[in-house]
Amino acid sequence: MSIFTGAGVAIVTPMKENGDINFEKLGEILEEQIAEGTDAVIICGTTGESSTMTHEEHLEAIKYTVEKVNKRIPVIAGTGSNCTETAIYLSKEAEQYGADGLLLVTPYYNKATQKGLIAHYTAVANAVKLPIIMYNVASRTGCNITPETAAYLAEHVENIVGIKEASGNIAQITQLAALTRGKLDIYSGNDDQIVPLLALGGKGVISVLSNVAPRYTHEIVAKFMDGDVKGSCEMQLNALPLIHALFSEVNPIPVKAAMNLMGKEVGPLRMPLTEMEDGHKEELKKAMDEFGLKLA
Repeated sequence: MSIFTGAGVAIVTPMKENGDINFEKLGEILEEQIAEGTDAVIICGTTGESSTMTHEEHLEAIKYTVEKVNKRIPVIAGTGSNCTETAIYLSKEAEQYGADGLLLVTPYYNKATQKGLIAHYTAVANAVKLPIIMYNVASRTGCNITPETAAYLAEHVENIVGIKEASGNIAQITQLAALTRGKLDIYSGNDDQIVPLLALGGKGVISVLSNVAPRYTHEIVAKFMDGDVKGSCEMQLNALPLIHALFSEVNPIPVKAAMNLMGKEVGPLRMPLTEMEDGHKEELKKAMDEFGLKLA
């Protein structure tokens, strides 16, 4: 059984002006996401700026989210690291807190071999009982999970059940789908490729777009699953200008800017990320307005 089907939000981490995590605001946006039909929450992923958090902050954010959501929808905790022992530690703690699943990005900077990736994922999976979604985003980590490696892990490690595919390489994802044949749940890691991934048997999306358009993103997947492929495709295409604006600078710079423009008050970014350039922000405003998002 899949951890979730549909649109899971890769949620931002609201910050106070002094850089502390704003848990009160996080609670508000979690409630908004649930009310708008989001199918799962992914906490402490790339969009959540987890790479700038201390271990204590990272775990506090997971614990708070699990308790706030209270089993209304699945909570998937980002617990990946470039250090296998750290990934095991974070994963075991998230399991104790009651997370429903784990999202494990490939070890970044190290540039592990495929043999190394198999060893890494197997070690983390063997340390917990929670289902695991691997996260393949070589543009950020410098490390690609090949279809053959993903298929091997799905076949040999019981609780490796899914993959977030953000390679952008449709040919690679097609090969992955062919090798796994439903044994590995595939989620789009790119908002501009939701429908193509669903057409290959994917289960949904782990989405940045959902932060600003949760109901809309949910409906893209729901329509497809209900057989309205044309309607789903139309929604995907209509969202492309906004999606492109949300990735005009490195994620999560634009999505935090967008949420602040909507009056969500999610605060600043942590360095080394910086505020959005004025020109890109104007383009973002235009895309948001044309999409129909209400600005504050």
